[in-house]
Amino acid sequence: MSFGAPAPNAGLVGSCTSGTNASAAPNDYSLPQAGNDGISSIIWSPTANHLVSTNWDGGVRCWEVQESGGQIRAMPKAQVNHENNSPVLDSTFSPDGTTVFSVGGDKAVRMWNLSQQPPNGVPQQIGAHDQPIKSVGFLPSSNLIVSGSWDKLLKFWDARQPNPVGQLQLPERCYDLDVRGNSMVVACAGRSILAYNVQGQPQELQNKESPLKFQSRCIAAFPDQTGYAVGSIEGRVGIQYVTKVQGKDSFAFKCHRQDNNVFPVNCICFHKGYGTFATVGGDGVVNFWDKDNKQRLKGFNPIHRTISCASFNEQGNLFAYSSSYDWSKGSGFYAPGTPNEIWVHHVLDEEIKPKKKSSFR
Repeated sequence: MSFGAPAPNAGLVGSCTSGTNASAAPNDYSLPQAGNDGISSIIWSPTANHLVSTNWDGGVRCWEVQESGGQIRAMPKAQVNHENNSPVLDSTFSPDGTTVFSVGGDKAVRMWNLSQQPPNGVPQQIGAHDQPIKSVGFLPSSNLIVSGSWDKLLKFWDARQPNPVGQLQLPERCYDLDVRGNSMVVACAGRSILAYNVQGQPQELQNKESPLKFQSRCIAAFPDQTGYAVGSIEGRVGIQYVTKVQGKDSFAFKCHRQDNNVFPVNCICFHKGYGTFATVGGDGVVNFWDKDNKQRLKGFNPIHRTISCASFNEQGNLFAYSSSYDWSKGSGFYAPGTPNEIWVHHVLDEEIKPKKKSSFR
């Protein structure tokens, strides 16, 4: 199934785009001081327009973003670095917006109170794995941090204790995880996907093979916690329900394809207010989608670099996305000195609000 025009059979290629624009829309705002290496994640605070990025240069950076009448401005607020400038792969906020938890190549789970500058600029370590940690989330019902690692474990942390309060064995390495309320979804190597109820003791609800034929790249839980969207390296997204919803069935669709070329879906993020979502990919394209009506709401022009990650703010009127190498073609295609940029787009209602369905688009 495709929301767009049917795509021809395509051979998998790496991440290079045909775009010439620097940003997806002409008035998108470029954040200052976005870092010196690939951008691995961007997240918004749940309580303010504070944006945090993680980078392969070891940095965790925070900006204060202001929007007025569609005009955007941002100021760098603070920065910390993981030990030995080890790559940082993911981060998450505490529900009150005061604390950022980050993970990465140093195998550590770290905690940064945004109101304080830690000693030597290195955030406090609160946990560890035996292998690099790919993803992190916060469980609001239990106030625990969850980390997913290439050591095939999920570990659960109380920031006040040095040892994990629990752990779960995964079938393979963790590639991505997402927490939304009491729902947690985990995408692993080998195309395994697990879904949990994390209200209290984590309860496994689903353990299945991805509906997509190629490696999982990203996963995001629905805002209503009934299921998830998973993206693959082969330009497809699977919409999967964990809880049966009347009139809604799981399905998959093609995206991020140009002519005979296929690109990875690097990130999926949902708009909290409308339940619609964005995908970004190795083709340098931002797309807004409506899963319920099976429509593409907005397709932006491709930019001149791959887009590695993206995020809607809590209010849903700002959408941040990174212009940065996504490493999908390895170190041989990395060009040192290439700028890494984070853009903020002012989201109009007509771009992201569901439309009455007329036909597939």
